Amino acid sequence: MLRKKSNKGLFFIGGVGYGLLEILWRGKTHWSMLLTGGACFIALFRLFEKAAHFPLHLKCMTGGAVITAFEFVSGCIFNKLLRLNVWDYSKKILNFKGQICALYSFLWMLLCVPVSALCKKLRD
Repeated sequence: MLRKKSNKGLFFIGGVGYGLLEILWRGKTHWSMLLTGGACFIALFRLFEKAAHFPLHLKCMTGGAVITAFEFVSGCIFNKLLRLNVWDYSKKILNFKGQICALYSFLWMLLCVPVSALCKKLRD
């Protein structure tokens, strides 16, 4: 579908897709999340491309860890360093520095089910 799996195309899909998902989930988004979503989708696409033979549960666990890592790095940059205060998980159980938490890590794993399917469709 995407000619030569263009990083620009993948970035656009991830940025817009994540922005829309966040608007549906919490009613708003932030420009920084479009950047994070775009970069994250490129990483997931490349991961799922190399791990196409992995069982879905393993893709979801690995993908969830990748998204959580992106979320942590983005949080440290946008929330801590730039003080944009895009999100704060400090009141959530099992959070780390208010930037990531167990609940959202679990939700990222679930999100990897449709993301994995989308990546497969884009590869074919």
